[in-house]
Amino acid sequence: MTLVNNHIFKALDAYPYDLEEAIEALNYALAYDSKNTMALCLMGRIYAETLHDYEKAKTFYTEALAENVNAFHVYPHYLNLLLWNEDYEEVARFINFALTVKGSDKAVLYYKKAILFEQQVRYKEALQHLKLAKRYTYNNNFMTDVNEAKSRIKDKMSKGKTSKNRKKKKR
Repeated sequence: MTLVNNHIFKALDAYPYDLEEAIEALNYALAYDSKNTMALCLMGRIYAETLHDYEKAKTFYTEALAENVNAFHVYPHYLNLLLWNEDYEEVARFINFALTVKGSDKAVLYYKKAILFEQQVRYKEALQHLKLAKRYTYNNNFMTDVNEAKSRIKDKMSKGKTSKNRKKKKR
């Protein structure tokens, strides 16, 4: 096992509970191998999820993907960042591209596209993409996530109809 991997394992073990340790280990890993996609992704996660510095996080994610477009572990985190930052056009473009990459996790990509449509209040399209996510899901834990998202979106749809009905009745 290489020294870089040891530092990455230390960082993974420390994240998210000991950020100082995680960042120190990642800095060592990146000093030895500045193009390590795992280290770049985890550094991006720290900047996005903990520090909320989306531009800095985006730099780490895009660097990782530029190094290896098949770094599939980066995809969900990068998409989360883009969704949080409301970069909707970029989310759609990246998902459409990622769906063409052989070996990418289609279930996760369709799920993220459903979240994109949910955020844009396009609930019918979101439900359609959840169906596609379900088709490509091969584990029960992720199936639970898909079903919960479906339930949440349907709940939003029914609340939207209820408020529209109330407005009509008031007239």
